[in-house]
Amino acid sequence: MVEFRLIARRYRKHLSVLATALAAALILWTVNSPAIVGASAAQRELPIYCVERQDKCVAMSFDAAWGNEDTGTLINILSSYGVKTTFFVVGDWAEKYPESVRALHEAGHEVMSHSSHHRHFSMMSAEEIASDLRHANRLIAACTGVEPTLFRCPYGEYDDHVIQTVNSLGMTAIQWSVDSLDWKGIGADEICSRVLKRVEPGSIILFHNAAEHTPEALGRIIETLQADGYTIVPVSQLLLQGDYHIDHAGRQVANPKPGT
Repeated sequence: MVEFRLIARRYRKHLSVLATALAAALILWTVNSPAIVGASAAQRELPIYCVERQDKCVAMSFDAAWGNEDTGTLINILSSYGVKTTFFVVGDWAEKYPESVRALHEAGHEVMSHSSHHRHFSMMSAEEIASDLRHANRLIAACTGVEPTLFRCPYGEYDDHVIQTVNSLGMTAIQWSVDSLDWKGIGADEICSRVLKRVEPGSIILFHNAAEHTPEALGRIIETLQADGYTIVPVSQLLLQGDYHIDHAGRQVANPKPGT
């Protein structure tokens, strides 16, 4: 009987561990998507995925976390089309490549935060997140003279406490609505097709600074968007100012003025 009880206790322990693991996996699966049906969606803390705009205006953004081989090339391409964008830079990357951070800033691009070490923020406490963000901001500001006000979560992962902490520091969390998937090594034609099929007024487009085929695709994308009447701006210039809310899909929407 004693042996049976020991076996039963171990079995229950294993089931508990398995249930905890499954619950954690479910949380991680849901944190990246704003498209959750039901009342709970309205209560979620969300980053801004895109902006409700009446004009044909979009933002291009680049994440800089690891390699640096194409940064100069990207600056030259963007300059040739008169386009300014936003680079979300990891603090470690800024510390390793300060000359590139300065070059981005001097070329007129926004340099914003992508965290200090590209860790999983949903696994960190609010105090750890705040410390990480402050450290990244100091590293970036040391290169540009400008403290970041926008932040992109590493891996695009977030939950309520992540966004609440970002907001408490006076920063705004920015996601994306058009993913080029350039980090997967897909060809320039596929990158172009993915972006141009999905872009619409208010879109925030995601690229990476060290993706193999992004430089080849970038010029074609810019030319097509500009020919279609789009204006390409940094993220901060796409965002709405004043009174707004973020809807269940992560879209930033202006609130109606009183009496309208």
